Amino acid sequence: MPSGLVALLDDVALIARAAASSMDDVGVAASKAGSKAAGVVIDDAAVTPSYVTGITPERELPIIWKITKGSLRNKLLILLPAALLLSEFLPVAITPILMLGGLFLCYEGAEKVIEKLGGAKHGETLEDEPENMAEFEKKRTSGAIRTDLILSAEIMAITLNEIADVSLWQRAIVLAIIGVMFTVVVYGAVGLIVKMDDIGLHLAKKPSEAAQKFGQFLLAAMPKLLVTLSFVGTIAMLWVGGGIVLHGTHDLGWHTLYDIVHGMEHHVEMATGALGGALGWLSFATASAILGLILGAIIVFVLHKVFKLDGGGGH
Repeated sequence: MPSGLVALLDDVALIARAAASSMDDVGVAASKAGSKAAGVVIDDAAVTPSYVTGITPERELPIIWKITKGSLRNKLLILLPAALLLSEFLPVAITPILMLGGLFLCYEGAEKVIEKLGGAKHGETLEDEPENMAEFEKKRTSGAIRTDLILSAEIMAITLNEIADVSLWQRAIVLAIIGVMFTVVVYGAVGLIVKMDDIGLHLAKKPSEAAQKFGQFLLAAMPKLLVTLSFVGTIAMLWVGGGIVLHGTHDLGWHTLYDIVHGMEHHVEMATGALGGALGWLSFATASAILGLILGAIIVFVLHKVFKLDGGGGH
């Protein structure tokens, strides 16, 4: 009996060590995938606050909560099972699907740039005045969740591409971790951003001079922050979309374009010494954004001038 018990305990210890090792692998995989998907998250966080513009302050957080729940459904109930099935039975489709999503981001970003430069606006815009507030909220929420589905699909596809070599259950855990983590981070940040003016107003009425100054600072900063977020969101769409297409062509065996941009990144790194890492990355990101703008502008032209489609992208 004692020897049998010792053997059993040894087996339990071995299983525990294996499980701990597997969870370490999951943590490493989640971290690696999360860093790759960060650009899409920037886009998501930058775009979402615009969906509550024109809505009364007391309805802002409830609407963000609705979008958050929709985002979790998108990731955990739709995209996670689809990603697992795809990775198990048709892994070769991951890169083309990823590239299609990248092209969509290029299109969205290019359309925004063209509109800012005075081009025609297509479809319903976020500046349109609401006639029926309940219907307006419903449209805004469904539009945000629809856009989130595209961005979430990109996040899940990027994640899946980074963890293709781990087991099915580890893939499931990493995708769930990334899905929940990014949803909490993005919509938590969005909630803080949209309530920043309310927080500023509350602090500005406090008796403390320091609180008043900070409150006034928040109130003054809010409009500038929203403009900055809009700009960053557009750049992120082009940078992420162009980068996805660039990497996709390389993965599919078309190396020329990737090699040119990667070579430029390498030369910048070599020429700039201690700042080489940051400036090299910036050069790659800039080239990706330029490629994204070119590809997106072509898609905008084809859709709106050739096929005469007038539906905007939804941002």
